[in-house]
Amino acid sequence: MANAPIPVAILTGFLGAGKTTLLNFLLKDPFLSDAAVIINEFGDVGIDHLLVERADENVIEMASGCLCCTIRGDLIDTLHDLLARRGRGEIKAFNRIVIETTGLADPAPVLHAVMSEPGLIAACRLEGVITVVDAYNGVATLDTHPEAVKQVAVADRIVLTKVDLLEGREGEDMLFAIIGRLRKLNPAARLLTTHRNEATAERLFTMGLFDAKTKTADVQTWLSAEAYETGEKRGRRGRQGHSHDHGHGHHLHDVSRHDEHIRSFSFSEANAISPQGLELFLELLKSYHGARMLRMKGIVKVSDDPARPVVLHGVQHVFHPPVRLPAWPDKDERTRLVFIVKDIEKPMIEGLFRAFTDQITGGAEAFTDKTLSLNR
Repeated sequence: MANAPIPVAILTGFLGAGKTTLLNFLLKDPFLSDAAVIINEFGDVGIDHLLVERADENVIEMASGCLCCTIRGDLIDTLHDLLARRGRGEIKAFNRIVIETTGLADPAPVLHAVMSEPGLIAACRLEGVITVVDAYNGVATLDTHPEAVKQVAVADRIVLTKVDLLEGREGEDMLFAIIGRLRKLNPAARLLTTHRNEATAERLFTMGLFDAKTKTADVQTWLSAEAYETGEKRGRRGRQGHSHDHGHGHHLHDVSRHDEHIRSFSFSEANAISPQGLELFLELLKSYHGARMLRMKGIVKVSDDPARPVVLHGVQHVFHPPVRLPAWPDKDERTRLVFIVKDIEKPMIEGLFRAFTDQITGGAEAFTDKTLSLNR
């Protein structure tokens, strides 16, 4: 097995969004010719016309060169099996794994598997989440299905499909409405469309912390902290209360009963945090906010070696093992943390973190005691 961890991408999207069509398109791209694709059922995906050879009962080699297999039983077992056969030379040495979820799936358990299973952590690294959204029916889907909202909230890339169905003034209004909803739910995700083949494999699958070509950490792009700041400002304006009626018998609204629970924010801190303080902060975060913390990313200045920051990545109560960088990747040597959460206000998390960087003895303990009492 190659020493470099294999990047793993999650492809998700609600029923009818066009995930199958996108996957078919992507699998023809030479960029994925050395990829392994894990899907739920071949019959559901409809890729039979691309098959050229059945390697064994689980793994199929495709015309594009990709390997494709179904999830049989547990996803972790499927991944272990693929990696073991790769290591023994029984199948081609793929350099990327793409996991396609069902339309109704919460992507969090898939992320948990990649981020927390000891055997997978050594061999793989999470690259990111690609969420497919139907431009024509997307607003109604987000209004009705909380699963669709979560799929958008945790995404690194959002692919907007069926844009060609939006015609005329009303279609333009619908496009503005769905883009506005997506930007509110997830201001940092890069938004691409399938219109005119804009959503290419290279654009979608270069979203991880480490640049695929230089192998160095591209923290600024990965964090996209500025996008969260813009999202916060937009959210404050939205909460002042307003509605839009674009006419044409079509009323478009900015906030649904599902959207209003989602918050996205970022903050920075110049002071370093101790290793013990960081560990306690993460434990409190997981214990009291884990279920509502949809996603968290960050680069942290730690007091034991301020010149070598730690990169954090969490989904709900599960965190990928922290990665220590050899140096700061840019001139900004502050801690920077970004969050997408459900029903958590920014001051609660920001105040908790800053308490552990407080130079006044006892400051962190006092804040922690107050936080614990509020959450009991």
